Amino acid sequence: MPNKRNREIGLLLLVFLCASIGAILVDISDVGGVSLGAIFLVGILFLLFLAAHLSCRFFLPKADYSFLPCAFLLVSLGTIMIYRLKPSLIWLQLLWVGIGILAITFVLILFGGKNYRLLENYKYICVLTGISLLLSPVFFGKEIYGAKLWLRIGPLSFQPAEIAKLLIIIFLAAYLKEKSELLSTATRRVGKIDVPDLKHFGPLLVMWVISLVILVLEKDLGSSLLFFGTFLAMLYVATGRTAYVIAGGALFFAGAAACYGIFPHVQTRIDIWLNPWFDVTGKGYQIVQSLFAIASGGISGSGLGRGFPFHIPAVHTDFIFSAICEELGLLGGVAVASVYLLIVYRGLKVGLQTEDVFGKLLAVGLTSVFAIQSWVIMAGVTKLIPLTGITLPFMSYGGSSILSNFILLGLLLSISAEAPSVSSGSPEDVISDE
Repeated sequence: MPNKRNREIGLLLLVFLCASIGAILVDISDVGGVSLGAIFLVGILFLLFLAAHLSCRFFLPKADYSFLPCAFLLVSLGTIMIYRLKPSLIWLQLLWVGIGILAITFVLILFGGKNYRLLENYKYICVLTGISLLLSPVFFGKEIYGAKLWLRIGPLSFQPAEIAKLLIIIFLAAYLKEKSELLSTATRRVGKIDVPDLKHFGPLLVMWVISLVILVLEKDLGSSLLFFGTFLAMLYVATGRTAYVIAGGALFFAGAAACYGIFPHVQTRIDIWLNPWFDVTGKGYQIVQSLFAIASGGISGSGLGRGFPFHIPAVHTDFIFSAICEELGLLGGVAVASVYLLIVYRGLKVGLQTEDVFGKLLAVGLTSVFAIQSWVIMAGVTKLIPLTGITLPFMSYGGSSILSNFILLGLLLSISAEAPSVSSGSPEDVISDE
C-alpha cells in the first residue's frame, strides 16, 4: 500500500542523510577536506536502493517497509569503512551491491506475492544443489586463514556456502511442512518431556553429520554452527518439540568436543579462543588486534576515519565490526547490532503472521540463518566464541555474501506481502509499527 512505501522512501532518505554525514567525516579525516568521494559512493548506493524501492512499489506494494532502509544503513556504513580501509576494492563492492539489487528485483518479479510457493516444488533440486555447493570446497576449495571455504575461478573467488544456505533452507521449509505432523507426534515420555519415536530423529542425525563434515573437512566451526542452528530453529517452529532442540544441542557439542580431541586444526581454533596470548605474534595476532581495537574505541569511539584498524588482518572482511567499534565505540557497535536485531524482529514477525506453512517456515529459516550468521561473526571478533571465517551480512567485503543476503532479503519481502497482519492496514499493525 502507498503508505508503507512512503514510509520506506522516507527512511531511505533519512539513512542517506546520516550516511552522507559519515562520508564527510571520513573525507575530512583522510584528506583534510571534503573531497566528495565518499558522498559520491553513498549517492550511488542511494540510487541503487531507490531502484529496489521502486521495484517494491510496483510489484509488491504491501511488502514490509523496514527491510530496505535497514539494509541500506548497513551497506552504507560498510561501504564507507571499505572506502577508508581498502579503497582499491570499493568499486568491486559497489558492483556486487548493484548485482544484489538486480537479484532483489528478479526475486520480486519471479517470486513476488504467492509465487514464492513455487519453490516448494523444487525442494529436491534445491537440496542436491545446495549440498553439492556446500561440500565443493572440500574437493576444489582454497584454504584461507585456516578455513577451506572458498572456490577460485580465475581471478575471482567466492564462498559457495553463501548460496547453499538459501537452497538448503528452501528444502527444509518444504520438507518440514510435509513431515511436521509426523515429527511432532509424541509416542513416549522422558521425565516431563513428551518425545517422538526414535526413528523420527533421522533428519536431525543427517544434519548433524553434515555439520560435522563441514567442521572436520572445511575446518570451520562457524558454518557448521550456522547450518545446524538454523535447522534446529526451523525444526522447533515446525514441531514445537523441545526434545529436538535438547537432543540437537547435545549432539552438536558432543561432536565438537570429539573433533577437538581428534583434529589438530579444531584444537588450534579452540586454544586461540581460550588464550590468544600464548602466540600473540602468530596465530593469536588477529584476535588480539581486534580486542585492542575494540578496547581503544571506548564508549564513543575515536571518530570515523580517526582510528587505526589497519593493524587487524582481513579487517575489511571478517573484522569490519571491530573497525566499527574502534571508530564509533560501544555506542556505534550497539547501534549496528540493534539494526540487525530489527531485521531479525521483522523477519520473525513476518513468519509468525504468514498463514501459509511453507512461507512461515521459509521466513523463519531465512531470518534464523541471518541472525545466527550476524551473531557468530560479532561474537567471534569479540572473543565470545571461537573465531570463524564467515562474513558480517551487508557490511563485510565479499560478493557471494552480498549477493546471497540480497536474495534472502528479496524472499522475505515477497513473503511479507502475503502476511495478513503485516500487509493490511489494520489498527494493530499501525500500533506495532509506530
